[in-house]
Amino acid sequence: MLEQPSFGRRLRKLRTERGLAQAALAGDGMSTGYLSRLESGARQPTERAVTYLAARLGINPADFEESGAASLAQSLTIAASLDSDDTGELLAEALKSAQEQDPLLRWQSLWLLAQWKRRRSEHAEERAHLDELVALGDEIGLPELRARGLTQLARSMRASGEITSAIEAAGTAHRLARDSRLSRQDTATALLVLVSVEAEAGRLPEARRHADELTGLVAGRSDALWAEAMWTAAAVRVRQGEFAPAQGLLEQALDRFDSRENLTLWLRLRVAAARLHLQKFPPEPGIAQRYVDAAEAGFPFAGTPALGQELTALGAELAFLEGRVGDSRALLDRLACSDLRMTYRDRVRLDILDCRLHIVEGDEEEGLSGLQKLAVEAQETGSIDLAADIWRLTAESLVQARGKSRDPGAA
Repeated sequence: MLEQPSFGRRLRKLRTERGLAQAALAGDGMSTGYLSRLESGARQPTERAVTYLAARLGINPADFEESGAASLAQSLTIAASLDSDDTGELLAEALKSAQEQDPLLRWQSLWLLAQWKRRRSEHAEERAHLDELVALGDEIGLPELRARGLTQLARSMRASGEITSAIEAAGTAHRLARDSRLSRQDTATALLVLVSVEAEAGRLPEARRHADELTGLVAGRSDALWAEAMWTAAAVRVRQGEFAPAQGLLEQALDRFDSRENLTLWLRLRVAAARLHLQKFPPEPGIAQRYVDAAEAGFPFAGTPALGQELTALGAELAFLEGRVGDSRALLDRLACSDLRMTYRDRVRLDILDCRLHIVEGDEEEGLSGLQKLAVEAQETGSIDLAADIWRLTAESLVQARGKSRDPGAA
């Protein structure tokens, strides 16, 4: 007997495979509302409905029952050839009932699902898939799969602020790639993450050494991997206070990377350039604004929710630096009402700006105590570089607040 909700999932999958809308499948013999309730599992199918739908789909009624292996294989094929929310959800459902099937098939399914969640900035769901992926990679034992799984897990950990764990995962991936003589792509991808997390942990000598190894591996290229390597190496130099060399590396990526290869990365490079000019001493808000304008112009064509939020955050920072406190607060309040899709570091930046706004708005005690709390939390997560930035900003804000209170002409 066909039971819900498995029948509904199978029906929806068969319809999606054939590119049929619900109205097209329902035809004249069934209402689209009834079909929708069947697919959602809200109605139990009658024998007559099963016979009718099987005929419309060109299958036997028995084909509504399918083994987990076949379901997973078909869902994986569809998801790999058509990236959409529907196919991603179907693949996730098929994977739930395929725990005893081919581990290589399950690994590939988990890989695609993790990528799908990452593009949607659903970090918790991505992390769950990656944890399972890494465990399965260890079971399979192929060094390529183990290294790739650990690299993506480290990237996810970094996004959520788990810096110490991310260093361990990225370091293991790098050693696997090196000792097993994996491809330059695998080695460089592991290094990208390792350099980033080492820099955030304040391990700048190791980060610089690995950044140099990374740029050597991708020398002579101009693809997305090369552009990310230049960006990552530039970030290390920024943390070492070497702004001119950092700007030179980033400008290479800005000039040579073609937007037609990956427009989203092209936009992110301009966001990175804007942030670099805001981090310089003194900041260069005018140049930063030009990069923000370029990113905003291309955003409608390849922007993601997370990138849109980062552009809004940059707008708030620029307004703050230019003394437009009201505009800065309005942009920050807009983000506060959103479902944030940002990384841990970017969310902390918002909290830092909120504290600094409190100080200039006259609530000095709340602003300073908030900055101190953020610095301690960053230290506890292993984000030593971020913690150092917060302590520096706390000191600057305190000096500015004290200077303003002594100024008899201050408002």
